[in-house]
Amino acid sequence: QAQLVESGGGLVQAGGSLRLSCDASGLLFSFSSYAVGWFRQAPGKEQEFVAVMSWTGDRISYADDVEGRFTISRDQAKRTVYLQMNSLKPEDTAVYYCVAKFRAGVETEVSEYSDRGQGTQVTVSS
Repeated sequence: QAQLVESGGGLVQAGGSLRLSCDASGLLFSFSSYAVGWFRQAPGKEQEFVAVMSWTGDRISYADDVEGRFTISRDQAKRTVYLQMNSLKPEDTAVYYCVAKFRAGVETEVSEYSDRGQGTQVTVSS
């Protein structure tokens, strides 16, 4: 059974940085065959797309409000996905989830992903 385990969340002041990690295990196929991404959900709001990298690694998409501040990357050998978050704002406060999908492109709808982690809380204070 696929497991995606996020870590790296926490409390940070506005303008600060955090790096989230997502360790993948139990995937049916090689980790390198999966598109990987991040979604988030703030209290009282629906899940929203943050960033995704295609399985080939040559396409990346970001939500408009994180473009230029967040960077998604992956380490194939460690089977880990990262989300570097800089210039954090209070509106970035949410639970951040890692997702994966076999041989996918840059899917931005959460319904496209069947593999998802439990999430890590990010809180940005003003």
